[in-house]
Amino acid sequence: PQSVLLSSMDRKNNSSKRVMATSSEEKVYDLAYFLKGALAGGICCAVTHGALCPVDVVKTRIQLDPVTFNRGLIGGFKQIIEAEGMKGLATGLGPTVVGYFIQGWFKFGGVEFFKIQFAKNLGDEKAWNNKTAIYLASSAMAEFIADIFLCPLEATRIRLVSQPTFASGLISGAGRLMAEEGILRGFYSGFGPILMKQIPYTMAKFAVQGEAADRIAASMGKTQADLTGGSKLGVALASGVIAGVCAAIISHPADTLLSKVNKAGAGGTGSIMTRLGRIASEIGFVKLCTVGLGARCVMIGTLTAGQFLLFDLVMDLTGAEKFHFHPPATAAH
Repeated sequence: PQSVLLSSMDRKNNSSKRVMATSSEEKVYDLAYFLKGALAGGICCAVTHGALCPVDVVKTRIQLDPVTFNRGLIGGFKQIIEAEGMKGLATGLGPTVVGYFIQGWFKFGGVEFFKIQFAKNLGDEKAWNNKTAIYLASSAMAEFIADIFLCPLEATRIRLVSQPTFASGLISGAGRLMAEEGILRGFYSGFGPILMKQIPYTMAKFAVQGEAADRIAASMGKTQADLTGGSKLGVALASGVIAGVCAAIISHPADTLLSKVNKAGAGGTGSIMTRLGRIASEIGFVKLCTVGLGARCVMIGTLTAGQFLLFDLVMDLTGAEKFHFHPPATAAH
């Protein structure tokens, strides 16, 4: 009836917080939804990065000192345990958990916010046809914001890993770093590399995961929105592994530079770009792309799969139903 159609159009035009979900109902994506998304993102990133801290310690040591740590991932574990005990594998755990909770809050929450805004402004059909571009743009913007908060904590973590005697933990390490080198050099020397690492990594992570999840769901004769229970979690895990490995390869050169530039004295004096240029020249392109890559693929593949799994679980626990792009004919987000 015409009255029903007009009412539906009015609701769509008058609400800036809603996106059509089905032909008979609307889902509300308001501040509460975005806060739940941010919380889920903070939890999934803190838990996964914290759990994989030992792998990250080994990876970072391999990148910083490949001459000493030249026995691969398993050999690196043995070397650190022999030299420092099991506690050596937990070096930098504090800044890792805190930093990645904050980063996950802004990254996952930001991606949800930006992609929904794009979808609302473009409409169902254009959003579906341009979903990869939306993933790429949304994740780039969200990651830039997240990295402003992550960079000081990542700088502290890397200094603790590269110099285990530097400080006893997050607070003392950050305090000493700021006192000795100042805020900009101490905390933000690696801001350029962290952007070069994290933005391409996050763009690949969300775009590849979204596409992989859509294809896996389609192979089951469903859309992502149709998935529930074990099938939903299985798709999150499988697509997360695929996305993680792709993202790790793309971002690895910048990850190596970030680890190096936060090491005391690395690259000599001068601007951050001058120091990065010296470091890249010393390492060489091939080693920049390959040293520590195996450990990073294992770490990031596992980490990314865990993040998307935990994100979906926490969203379900909060009662939020995750936004999904959909073919216009199905009329379901």
